[in-house]
Amino acid sequence: MAVTFIGIDPATDGDECPSVSVDPETGDFLFHGWTVKDVETLRAIAAHSPIADDESVVRLPARMRGLILKALEVHLAGVGPDIR
Repeated sequence: MAVTFIGIDPATDGDECPSVSVDPETGDFLFHGWTVKDVETLRAIAAHSPIADDESVVRLPARMRGLILKALEVHLAGVGPDIR
């Protein structure tokens, strides 16, 4: 699977950093972040949308807002199918 890399956490200082990518075939967003393990946080999320066994909740720092917006811009510019 090919991916369009958007960027990594701007505050990175090494390896294993959160990142944002887009699947150019589907337009899906790929978020690489810290796995949420806090039971209360997971419970709060699952109260609105149950978390399946093949799903994960990841956390990205707020400073990555710009990269998430850039991923949306890439999608809206024609990468992947139109899902609007």
